[in-house]
Amino acid sequence: MERTKLTKRVWFNLILFGFMGQLAWNVENMYFNTFLYNYIGGTPNDINAMVAASAVTAVLTTFVMGALSDRLGRRKPLISIGYILWGVTVTAFAFISRENVMKILPSLGAAGVAAVTVTLVIVMDCVMTFMGSTCNDAAFNAWLTDSTDETNRGSVESVNSMLPLAATLLVTVGFGAGVTALGYPACFIGLGALVVVSGVVGLFTLKEPANLEPTKGGYFKNLVYGFRPSVVKENKRLYVLLAAQCIAGVAQQVVMPYLFIYIQHCLNFDFNNAISVLTGKPLLLAALVAGLILFVLAVIAFGRLTDKLGRDPFLIPAVVLEIAGFAIAYPMKTIFSFALGLAVYGLGMLMFGIIISAAVRDNTPPDRVGAFQGVRMIFFVLLPMVIGPWIGARVIEHYSRLHELGMYVNDYGETVAKPVPEIFLYAAIVSVLLIVPALILRKWRMKRQNDTN
Repeated sequence: MERTKLTKRVWFNLILFGFMGQLAWNVENMYFNTFLYNYIGGTPNDINAMVAASAVTAVLTTFVMGALSDRLGRRKPLISIGYILWGVTVTAFAFISRENVMKILPSLGAAGVAAVTVTLVIVMDCVMTFMGSTCNDAAFNAWLTDSTDETNRGSVESVNSMLPLAATLLVTVGFGAGVTALGYPACFIGLGALVVVSGVVGLFTLKEPANLEPTKGGYFKNLVYGFRPSVVKENKRLYVLLAAQCIAGVAQQVVMPYLFIYIQHCLNFDFNNAISVLTGKPLLLAALVAGLILFVLAVIAFGRLTDKLGRDPFLIPAVVLEIAGFAIAYPMKTIFSFALGLAVYGLGMLMFGIIISAAVRDNTPPDRVGAFQGVRMIFFVLLPMVIGPWIGARVIEHYSRLHELGMYVNDYGETVAKPVPEIFLYAAIVSVLLIVPALILRKWRMKRQNDTN
């Protein structure tokens, strides 16, 4: 099959909205946790509650707004206007602090102010998630599926998979240094402004996908379409792919909400010091940049390879790398040896993400793309972000009492549990379950090949 070439406009909007969306989600996934833990004075259980509430909000929003975009037959307004409003809600976090709550509710006392501030952060995270899921998870993801086909989705997902890495690097270096130098409020205002600008740009650059028509039938009927047993049976490969992503997501979320806290408080790593070390060693910095460029080119080549050879043959090697990465990171005591484990896991995660994301788009019914974004979010976000952080919190709660790392006294003099290395061990155990859907998909692929021959 001849490969369909995408226009420069499609690539521009993919990179613009994909990157800005990942930038905002990365700050939420990583620095909202440290914001709540360090700046507000929350606990691992508060982080668990925030992540779970955000996940539920994201899924419900994607169901409602994804089906709405199908019903309207339009993606652009939800994307462009949604990004503008998303940026506004990010900016709102600049004004949340115990001091501001104390000014408004001075009669509460210290404990009451702490509880109200934590609750306010969680509620505002849900408000921000509503806007982000409307424009990014529902509308943008549907637009991207509409704008691609089976001949180019591997290539598209290889680029799409690099955007979270680029965002993570920028957030780790830029946002982390910005928090140290300027504080959380200034950083939230800066990030919010960038997201707003991207939405404004989209008003002029985005085009509706060709042949996108409003879906017929009632809105509620379209909303629950993906839950019908007959639909599941007709699309069983799609649901096995979604189950595989769910397992991988649970494993990732056992670790991810606590990762930066673990690096800061258990490995005693100073991100700002790392930046100064790199800038003081230009040869090392040049080698890292060259390695990063080669890595990006290899990932893009891998995506094109999956377009030519199919997705399934590469699934089991990706799973093995994910398991190995968590297992390597678990016993490591220094940041450099720990980074080796994360690198192995990151490679497996990238391969797995390209394969699953492209395959899910390949198997999504083309006339129900918006409605299926909600189904997708159950497996990509809701279940992983409810189950994973809960497992992580329970592991931390249990092992922190036994572990030599012990407890941590935050800036408010409150003793809270530190993340412990065992979260990586449990993430590896969860990842082992990925072998089941991988083998099912392999069995179906072999059967198709035998039937063809």
